[in-house]
Amino acid sequence: MPKYGLVIDLTKCVGCRTCTTACQTQNELEPYERWVRVQEIAEGKFPAATKRFLTVQCQHCDKAPCISVCPVRANYKRKDGIVMIDEDRCVGCKYCIVACPYQARIFNEDRGVAQKCWLCYARVEKGVAPACVIACPAGARYFGDFEDPESDVSRLVVRRKATKLRPDLGTEPSLYYIRS
Repeated sequence: MPKYGLVIDLTKCVGCRTCTTACQTQNELEPYERWVRVQEIAEGKFPAATKRFLTVQCQHCDKAPCISVCPVRANYKRKDGIVMIDEDRCVGCKYCIVACPYQARIFNEDRGVAQKCWLCYARVEKGVAPACVIACPAGARYFGDFEDPESDVSRLVVRRKATKLRPDLGTEPSLYYIRS
């Protein structure tokens, strides 16, 4: 069984937010709804200051706190590693939104449910990468199976020493970041 996830190369990300727009388009989100956020991080001091970008979205954690806090079990992890929300079960309590340490969930007021990135699971089931990966003009986003040691994502993690976001939280994310 595959275990899907992403590697995001922060050395390539130019902060264009095409990943955000592709996600919004693919999932028919409103302009103010974002399942993928791009944060600007300033480094150094003037006049040598620089700016880097960090894309944050659902980390599809192996130990996802959003799953354990859901009182109606609307949050679950698929066998392929994708964390999902069953919107038909969700009662809109927002516990999962509060529990997510990555602030990767939003509340859809119109539908009364929590929402987040689901790695374009319908595309993945057809053998197509998530919209954010295909749309990235800088080639900074990689999707694949971490169970396959020969996959691009598995090789990148080893070769480029990719790290997880906030490993101190113990959530075991399925997204890795290349920082240098």
